[in-house]
Amino acid sequence: MKALKYFSLLAVVAVALTSCEPTPAPPRLVFKFKFDSTQARLDNLGNPASMPANHRGQHPQFNVMSAHYIELAPNALTALGTGEVLFLAPQTATPAIIFDQNTKAGNNQEFFSIPISDVTPGTYDWLRVSLAYQNYDITYRVGPPAVPSTYDGTGTIASFIGYRTYLTSYNINTQSVTVNGDVLQGYWGFETTIPFYGVYSVTGQAPPGATTVPNPLFATSPIPAGSCIVTASFTSPLTITGNETQDVVIEVSLSINNSFEWIESGSNNLYEPLNGDTVIDMGVRGMIPTVQ
Repeated sequence: MKALKYFSLLAVVAVALTSCEPTPAPPRLVFKFKFDSTQARLDNLGNPASMPANHRGQHPQFNVMSAHYIELAPNALTALGTGEVLFLAPQTATPAIIFDQNTKAGNNQEFFSIPISDVTPGTYDWLRVSLAYQNYDITYRVGPPAVPSTYDGTGTIASFIGYRTYLTSYNINTQSVTVNGDVLQGYWGFETTIPFYGVYSVTGQAPPGATTVPNPLFATSPIPAGSCIVTASFTSPLTITGNETQDVVIEVSLSINNSFEWIESGSNNLYEPLNGDTVIDMGVRGMIPTVQ
């Protein structure tokens, strides 16, 4: 009788221990950024793009980027918004992207995830990602008469490439800029520290329509003017069955091939913010989504 009670007690303990084990997290669909300067440089229609005359560019060193819309499209005829919309960031009534509530991520970092159980099973050939904000470092040169002697340095760009963004204030690097209003696509701030000059910061606005947004599906599925919904086909179609037991990770590789572009006022192919060079384009130059 004592042996029976002993084994019964062991069974109760075993059940209690099992019930205390954490429940495994459900599998998720995970999106991660990758920034690639060797990737093809594309135009708005997804065609290879060379640098226009009198324009120059450089590959920026990315700190963070954010997205405010993600959609899976089954095929090339899927109209914008009729695919599987996974994410839409908070917006004002205007509407405008609320910068303070927009998640930011760096290279090889997760910028969005969703339980796979919340994704409609199916096969998806295309990905749409609307980008909102990017922060990166660039190289530049200043010289006389702005400073006593020529100086080559590194500065930080805060670039707002979403269709419209509501800003209270934002930091470029160490400097805070107060806006308290909406800014349009192509608004940017630049900050650096220059010897003999001190901290230099400036804001600007690229011309309307100047921000490159590659969309190879323009003929069958156009995007609104002024948006930044980059479109690309998966390297291999993404299939969601609903029976996945592990996370599915999608690497969203963005082309930053000479993505920081300016109009050259001289002939040295260096960005000179105090010597007449004008920023013209800070859009990304293509996207390659890959299921890992």
